Amino acid sequence: MNDESLEIEDELYEHLRVDVPKGQELLRIDKFLMHFVPNTTRNKIQQAANNGDIYVNDVPVKSNYKVKPFDVVRVLLPHPPFENRIDPENIPLDIVYEDDSLLVINKPAGLVVHPGHGNYTGTLVNALAYHFQNLPLNSSERPGLVHRIDKNTSGLLVIAKTDAAMAHLARQFEFKTSEREYVAMVWGNVKEDQGTIEGNIARHVKDRMQMAVFADPNIGKPAVTHYKVLERFGYVTLVSCILETGRTHQIRVHMKHIGHTLFNDERYGGNLILKGTTFAKYKQFVENCFKIMPRQALHAKTLSFTHPLSGEMMRFDTELPDDMKALIEKWRTYANSNAVGEDDE
Repeated sequence: MNDESLEIEDELYEHLRVDVPKGQELLRIDKFLMHFVPNTTRNKIQQAANNGDIYVNDVPVKSNYKVKPFDVVRVLLPHPPFENRIDPENIPLDIVYEDDSLLVINKPAGLVVHPGHGNYTGTLVNALAYHFQNLPLNSSERPGLVHRIDKNTSGLLVIAKTDAAMAHLARQFEFKTSEREYVAMVWGNVKEDQGTIEGNIARHVKDRMQMAVFADPNIGKPAVTHYKVLERFGYVTLVSCILETGRTHQIRVHMKHIGHTLFNDERYGGNLILKGTTFAKYKQFVENCFKIMPRQALHAKTLSFTHPLSGEMMRFDTELPDDMKALIEKWRTYANSNAVGEDDE
């Protein structure tokens, strides 16, 4: 099983959602859910809460939490609630390259890669099912997918069209012979021109919608990210990141771990002003930047692998998307006009 397949296993799926009505009296959540979960026991619900599987308003709660009006209660588990049927959907694909064995796609931001928690239609897999017949299944039963990137990350993905291509490409990802470069804008002035971040990644102990870095080698899965500074803008930095592994949210988690959260990464706090001045003018400037780039500033720019049949080294590169180019230019102009430097940190 390759790194990206391991990443897929780390997802959470919504098994139950309850919007608590206006007239609900205060009631322990383990008692409350007994009315909504068939064929269960209160002990099982308590165990689910202890495992961090029960969320209220997107925050995990314990079994003694008292439900109140207008709460949104959700049960999230690491496996699908049912066998997802893949319905073909006529969603346009930006195909960079295609032959009989594979295709390379430039995925736009906002497109979910495969059906899962909260997104059972409108995904890349639904589009692939429409445009291509009989794609091979990966180890997680997802047709064509060799690896994946997050919904709000744009960039390159390779899709296998045959079983042989799937097996060959999966081995390349597993044994790290494929190459992937991402471009990201992060908060803060990254001091070193280049470096390597190593640290096991596992689900956050308090917020299971996040991942985190753990020093204990027995927790999580090893992850390695190499970064290089491309351009400095004082309060933010443009970096290149090359992955050795493919863990869930790897770049987002590793960069936050060293104090440089991705710009406008809402899940990890990058949608707040983490560096800069207190001037109202600067605050307005950053808010305008958030509007230009309404997602984490991350793009899978290059992808290299050996072709499963020819043995040729294939290398693909794509331009940065318009929102990211506009963001970079806006920060470049600001930095030049305001002479932002390291001392401003």
